Amino acid sequence: MSTAAIPFTNLARSRHSVRKFLPDPLAPAEIRAVLEDAQAAPSNCNTQPWTVHVVSGAARETLSKELLQADEEERLSPDFTFDYADFGEGTYLERAHHHAATLYGAMGIARSDRAARKAAARENLDFFGAPHVAFLFMPAFGDGVRAASDIGMYAQNFLLSLAARGLGGIPQTMLGFYADTVREFLNVPADLKLLFGISFGAADETAPANGFRMERAALEQSIVLHDTPGVLDQR
Repeated sequence: MSTAAIPFTNLARSRHSVRKFLPDPLAPAEIRAVLEDAQAAPSNCNTQPWTVHVVSGAARETLSKELLQADEEERLSPDFTFDYADFGEGTYLERAHHHAATLYGAMGIARSDRAARKAAARENLDFFGAPHVAFLFMPAFGDGVRAASDIGMYAQNFLLSLAARGLGGIPQTMLGFYADTVREFLNVPADLKLLFGISFGAADETAPANGFRMERAALEQSIVLHDTPGVLDQR
């Protein structure tokens, strides 16, 4: 699918996280094109602080097994903290809970079925069946916030480039929970920190997990206008 065939508004608003992929690998030219689009992302002082490892084929299969084993043995090694308690009591936690309820509901998994929920979560570590996964590493500059924001812009370019080509991807915080396992397998220096990974390929459109879309909050909940009249009156 040509990138010119999709207006940007449609592209940005239709992109969604894919949680089940077809196993067929993408053509090398397709992967390169996505990487070139991602490389065009802005960054602080043009530092371009991303180091990206793309894993496919036999390496992908072996790394998945390593991650699943690390999960079974509870060998968590995140470079960055993450805890639902950090969301506090309020809007952010409510959104996270609503997302989980919507996702598991689409998959037919009851809230009380902990075994099924855990099995669904572990599909992250098999990259949801995707033939490719990109691990996004960053250097430890200061508190890391600036570099992490640059990685976020790189990742959005990556995801939109996939969508423009009729492909799918999903950014996965969970892959960052096993940073040491990934670093050791890929022979990545310790001074590069794993922020997250993106599994990607062609979406399996028949999968229940791909059959729903999460809504976004109304602009009024996120935007504060200063001497910018009329914007929120538009529909």
